[in-house]
Amino acid sequence: MTEAASVAEAAGPARKPRVKEPATKRSAMKRSPATRKKRRAPDPIKAWVKRLERTRPNLVRDTLDGLAARYGHHAWERRLDPTSELILTILTQNSADTNAEKAFEALRATYPSDRPAERHIPGPGWGGEGLSDGAPPDWNAVEAAPIQELVDVIRPGGLANQKAPRLQATLRTIREARGDHSLEFLADMSPLEARAWLTAIDGIGKKTASVLLAFSFGMPLMAVDRHVERVSHRVGLIPPKATADEAHDYYLAMLAPNEMYEAHVNLIRHGRVICHARNPEHEICPLRARCRFVDPKAP
Repeated sequence: MTEAASVAEAAGPARKPRVKEPATKRSAMKRSPATRKKRRAPDPIKAWVKRLERTRPNLVRDTLDGLAARYGHHAWERRLDPTSELILTILTQNSADTNAEKAFEALRATYPSDRPAERHIPGPGWGGEGLSDGAPPDWNAVEAAPIQELVDVIRPGGLANQKAPRLQATLRTIREARGDHSLEFLADMSPLEARAWLTAIDGIGKKTASVLLAFSFGMPLMAVDRHVERVSHRVGLIPPKATADEAHDYYLAMLAPNEMYEAHVNLIRHGRVICHARNPEHEICPLRARCRFVDPKAP
């Protein structure tokens, strides 16, 4: 045996050269589907706001300025005690503001309290005449009233059979959570915390909660009712398929905190006096140049 053969035999069988795998294959083998990071889905609200700024620049600013030129600028002023505001707002659900006023006045008369009189300052967004000066109802008496009696008392407000048990359940929930019916503690919460606390009560949605927090505490929340929703869809401020509930959060992303109150007041006013559900008065509308309902190709 030659010297070279002896060395080869001692080294053992020859090894095959190692083939380097492509980098893409190696990385795919290392990261299993379970450990691979999923790309976070984009926030649809933020995406919409960016798209609006890109495709229809200054639409929000032009809308706010156009409405202010027609209806004026408005500074916040407290409207009612927050519990009164909440109950009055529940009475307005699917009812005219004038009818809700009648039902609230009936609550005052039937269940009087010895608390100081309060003044209702409805503002231009309100659709009624405003409440007379008077003490809020005795909420303990309202909560404890026989249900049929309460139905009869608030009947002028409409939908009394649904609203009477809702009022009592709301008052009961607040009292059991807090020990009384006062909602003044909400002032110490952030706007979204306060809204979440209220919407945890059955029958209270974002609109009702936002009305209470905006008008009783001046919190920067946008209440979207049917008038605000209609104007917003027609102008194109919110996506065509966005619900009124979703619109609340679109506006939180679109508006600065100091714009919320005036935007709500003027949008609801515009929906009441010009942008009617039927036969809107386009010829006198301050938003017609940018309204997609007037012109589907409006800038």
